[in-house]
Amino acid sequence: MSEQPRRVLFVCVGNACRSQMAEAFARAYGADVMVPASAGLGPANRVAPDTIRAMLEKGLNVRDHFPKDLRHMLRLHFDLVVNLSGLSLPDYDAPIREWDVSDPISKSYEDHCAVRDEIERLVMDLILELRRDSGGPNLRGQGSGRLKL
Repeated sequence: MSEQPRRVLFVCVGNACRSQMAEAFARAYGADVMVPASAGLGPANRVAPDTIRAMLEKGLNVRDHFPKDLRHMLRLHFDLVVNLSGLSLPDYDAPIREWDVSDPISKSYEDHCAVRDEIERLVMDLILELRRDSGGPNLRGQGSGRLKL
């Protein structure tokens, strides 16, 4: 792969659920093509407990994540901004992609998990798109798979 990973910012309202999920999936699955971050329009004081629980079910620990303010994050350079908030974002010198994903903050845990699964699918689609655009992952052959004793 000749290109550098793209810097991608995921944005939602409080940076307590959707954008945290998207960032975690992107870090886990797409580190070869993106450097993800997340932020909120009006950051909450913590990541939602149901977000932490739902992500643990996928083997991803976001317990140490914390909500960040979009105003601070937009001082940094990003190649793509993904808006999950459903609201207008301030002007920024990067493409903004809109993802229509409902906010699970006040919904049941089951609804929270359905939103998590939708975000996982959208992030995987984005990763596959970025891999196609960059020529695919840089994988090396692993030989025959036989161990020498």
